[in-house]
Amino acid sequence: MSSIFIISAPSGSGKSTLVSGLMTHEPRLRFSISYTTRSPRGAEKHGKDYYFVSRDEFEEMIARDEFLEYACVFDNYYGTHRGEIAKAMQEGKDLVLDIDVQGARQLQEKIPHAVSIFILAPSREELELRLRARSDTKEDVIQRRLQGAAEEIRNYDQYDYVLVNRDVVESIDTLCSIIKAERARRVRV
Repeated sequence: MSSIFIISAPSGSGKSTLVSGLMTHEPRLRFSISYTTRSPRGAEKHGKDYYFVSRDEFEEMIARDEFLEYACVFDNYYGTHRGEIAKAMQEGKDLVLDIDVQGARQLQEKIPHAVSIFILAPSREELELRLRARSDTKEDVIQRRLQGAAEEIRNYDQYDYVLVNRDVVESIDTLCSIIKAERARRVRV
């Protein structure tokens, strides 16, 4: 059976950068591509970054019970299709899921042996700086994300690991170490 790694973080914590680095260093991992109802940002591609679908399509998939987990975040749905685990198993790889706190909670209930990792920015100030550095982010969106971050951070104790992203290279190394350590565990609790 494939191991499942859940990685969550507030917007601006550097999660996407760290997951990308992890995927480069650990070839036996498969990244779970989520479905979303939000529009693509920048150079995002359908089927590579997300599966972009309409709200109606997403709700039809919910009705057919096609998701392992899903959540509505900032007025858009995000979800993990049940087929992602099967794909990882067929490929003989472990699965990495980049999901929010709501989705992680749902997944942990369904798959208790999943390993969960929560990523934090070093401080609220640093988080805000990172959010402001995104040129496409408006002030109201930044404030909403900061409020959301505060709520998400309150749930850090529900995760197996907490990683403070002070330095990208060091944080990627730490993520790789967590993956290696979990693969070597004899017993999963």
